Amino acid sequence: MSEGGLSGRVAVVTGAGTGLGSAIARALADAGADLFLHYRTSAASLERLADDCRALGRRVDTMAADFAEDPGLAANVVDAAEERLGRIDILVNNAGLGPENPAEVVTEADFDLTCAVNLKGTFFVSQAVGKTMIARRSGRIINLSSQAGFVALPGESIYCMTKAAIAHLTKCLAVEWGPHGITVNAVAPTFILTPGTAPALENAAFKADVIERIAALHRVGEPMDVAGAIVFLASPAASLITGQTLLIDGGWTAR
Repeated sequence: MSEGGLSGRVAVVTGAGTGLGSAIARALADAGADLFLHYRTSAASLERLADDCRALGRRVDTMAADFAEDPGLAANVVDAAEERLGRIDILVNNAGLGPENPAEVVTEADFDLTCAVNLKGTFFVSQAVGKTMIARRSGRIINLSSQAGFVALPGESIYCMTKAAIAHLTKCLAVEWGPHGITVNAVAPTFILTPGTAPALENAAFKADVIERIAALHRVGEPMDVAGAIVFLASPAASLITGQTLLIDGGWTAR
């Protein structure tokens, strides 16, 4: 990323402690953005990330909050970001999870947890940030959907459902908030090598199947494959793009 494309902008990244969230935060900082980083756990890795971004000359602040326990904490995170960094120009709704189970044995607890984090959390963080962006008449919101919102993945019915919902929520918010100068887009990655996917990808047969299904490029994604797209959507170059979900799937859904 070239430094300066997001210079002077403030970005809030949810779920920034590990994996994709960490890569997204680093890419935004590299492009010039100051950061407010939310995390639920992973405090130690989050602080290392914050220190690395401060070393680039960025202002960085952090806050822990569990949106599954209390969606009302979204407003607290937004208030803290504005108080400490002065404004919010970019929101990346990265926080998400997906307990894996065949549909016939999914528990109500897993259903509620997945919906609470992936859908309820995304909506109420967007709502809280959206109010501030409406007042300023500008902003960029980027949601994390998934290829799982476009194709069926066995054993992940609830996760797939929530990611499909995020793609449609993205359209709804884009239409509602576009008149206020706010763009709302999403990215939908394939399997990306992160601490969360590493155990599954250690299974040789599973990994071979994934690589085969990534029909055009036949490789598992890297976090920067996703982070680069998010920096683009947050940048001035994407000013006329809204309501879109960008599939970062190496061709999986093109087959």
